[in-house]
Amino acid sequence: MRQMNLNGLRIFAAVARRGNIRQAADDLNLTRGAVSQRIKQLELDLGVVLLERQARGVALTPEGARCQAAVETALGALEAFFAGLGETGTQVTLHLGSSTASKWLMPRMEGFAARFPGITLRTEVHSRQLTRDLGRNELAIWPGRASDPSPFRTATPLTDIRLVAVCSPDFPRPGWPMGLETLLTLPLLQDAHRRWEQLIRETGRPGARTLLNFDRAALALDAAIGGHGVAIAPSYMVEHDILAGRLAEIWVDPEPPRGQLFVSWSRDHAGQAQVRRIVDWVIGEFAAERHATA
Repeated sequence: MRQMNLNGLRIFAAVARRGNIRQAADDLNLTRGAVSQRIKQLELDLGVVLLERQARGVALTPEGARCQAAVETALGALEAFFAGLGETGTQVTLHLGSSTASKWLMPRMEGFAARFPGITLRTEVHSRQLTRDLGRNELAIWPGRASDPSPFRTATPLTDIRLVAVCSPDFPRPGWPMGLETLLTLPLLQDAHRRWEQLIRETGRPGARTLLNFDRAALALDAAIGGHGVAIAPSYMVEHDILAGRLAEIWVDPEPPRGQLFVSWSRDHAGQAQVRRIVDWVIGEFAAERHATA
């Protein structure tokens, strides 16, 4: 049996989640060179190539994807085990994307604390959906499709992924309603999903456009609040800022919703009262949001 360096596996898991060595190095508080060296050593130990270097980051090879799934499952089991040692049952971990965390969760943290005074909410942000099982006192909020069931998770849909374009109420723009062709003449703020580029291709008129790129939706939305242009994002990310008057919705994607947002938790721990209460709170917050904007 091969002797694996557990720290190397942990570093590989961080790089696989991020898809970027520099970002993983920042998360781990290591240098980029140290992370690259650990990955190279792990590949030598395993005798396979795990990552392919690309212009915008790294991509998993087929062997790398298999390794990631195994490592995430093993790390998850270890985390769940150690979390259970001396557990008082007062901490719950929520996994979600960074922009969902900053634009949906953070404005609701005060309400969460008032509703659950005896529970400590620990958040973990990810650039990709977890492939490992969720352990005890863990849940996740993540986009997906109803046709993509997970064999080890219970999931409840929260809302449709409906794309909207938003800008500061003070941003100079043509009147409402606004067609896509007019919209694309404005300064556009784009995140890593590159939705503006996709819409530009769909119009068949790529031409010269003013695009300012960010690596996450929350940053693009903050730039829109600052009056720097128009951002595009799922509607659930912008509802709080629209209701607060910081953003104005100027365009709605006429195409059908692009999947749904789900809250999920482990089938093995479906009876956890704390997780169930938090799931009900999350569902209720999305329902209240729909009623407020109806």
